Amino acid sequence: MSLEMRPDCERCGVDLPGHLHGAFICSFECTFCANCADKLDEICPNCGGDLLDRPIRSRENLAKHPASTQRRFKG
Repeated sequence: MSLEMRPDCERCGVDLPGHLHGAFICSFECTFCANCADKLDEICPNCGGDLLDRPIRSRENLAKHPASTQRRFKG
């Protein structure tokens, strides 16, 4: 089972490509950009868990195991 690799920040909607650094996730895969994670003191507002660096996925592996296309930003 692999990470869902959500495509955007849930708080501000910025794009978070799976092959680039800059995304933070909690254990439930809630996903935030670095700027929002910093403003949240690296605590997930949904579950209260730690927000940690999301690992990147190489472009080759993204081709085999694509990132999610379902956006989570509600704004």
